[in-house]
Order: sequence, then C-alpha cells, then structure tokens
Amino acid sequence: MNYLAHAYCSFREPGWLVGNMISDFVKGKKQYDYPPAIYTGIRLHRLIDTFTDSHAAVQEAKTVFRPHYRLYAGAFVDVSFDYFVANDPRCFADAAALESFAQFTYQTLQDHHDFLPEKFQGMLHYMRLQNWLYHYCSMWGMEKSFGGVVRRSQHLTDSATGFALFQQHLPLLQACYNAFSADLWPMLEEWRVAQIQGSDNTALQ
Repeated sequence: MNYLAHAYCSFREPGWLVGNMISDFVKGKKQYDYPPAIYTGIRLHRLIDTFTDSHAAVQEAKTVFRPHYRLYAGAFVDVSFDYFVANDPRCFADAAALESFAQFTYQTLQDHHDFLPEKFQGMLHYMRLQNWLYHYCSMWGMEKSFGGVVRRSQHLTDSATGFALFQQHLPLLQACYNAFSADLWPMLEEWRVAQIQGSDNTALQ
C-alpha cells in the first residue's frame, strides 16, 4: 500500500494518520519516542504492510511487474493500488471528496510538523506542492508516480515500462485490488474497534 492508501486507512484520526504516514521513516526504538496516538499509527502502518505482503491477490499483482523489476515489483503494485483507492467510490464519492481528503491529510501532517522525521518533512513539501494524493486518480498522475518510484530507488532507471505494464494489465490489477480490499477493509474495521474498546483507546486522545 502506498501513501494515499495508508492515509485513507487511518480513519481520519490525526495521530493515527501521522504515525501511519511516517512509519517507514521511523527506525527501531525511535517508535517509542512518539505520543500514544502517533505510535499507534506507526503500528497500524506495519500491520497493513504485513497483511498486504502476505495476501494472495497482492502476490498475483506482483507477477505483472516482477519479470522486469524483480524485487521492486512490490513498490509498483503499491503505487498501482493507490490508483484504485483514488477511484474507489467506497472510499471517495467523487473527485471533490478525494481533493478534500488530500488537503485534510496535508494539513494534518503540517499541524504535526515537529513530529515528522526530517526526511519526511522534505518529502511533504513536494507531496503537497504537487498534490500527489489527488493525482493518483489520473493516468497522468500515475505516470509521474511510477517515475517517482524509479527516482527513489538505487538501481532502477526505467519507469516507462512499469507504466506501460500498468496500463496493459489494468483489468488484472483491478481484480487483484478488489480481492485484496475485500479482505483489508473488514480487518481494519476490527482493528479500529479494538483500539476503541481495548487498552489502546488512549490513542484517540
């Protein structure tokens, strides 16, 4: 799952959202330095990643990209699934709803600027300036996002092939997303209820 999906899976809880978005930038014991809500968001991100990596539909989606990108196939699937989240009417009723959520996410992250790792702070500037979260809904935005995967990698130079594969196999990738999300949303709802009812209810404060 990529940036838009992780943001959406945070249930609009500010602390959870911040932790979910910065989790990849928080290493080792540093996760324990954050307030309870952000720490819960960090753990939420890792729960989602573990669930995603073990799901059969995600493994099938990786076969689209693996012959060309090998170990980076998962990164291209993550970006691909953000396209489907952005266009999923269960998540966003229309483009205006997606835009509103994108702005909510940027502002929430900015409001918690002091908790953001330095590297994430720099990325947030461009994320907001170029409105990454909104543009996952379009093919133009997806082409740019595939380019971003390549720029952030150490060994890749070609994003055009990934974008072409995405377009060529769009029905298969959509089917994989549908199967995956059918299992993901109920799992996350159970997790949310557990946070409210269990010992982690302080995360909402």
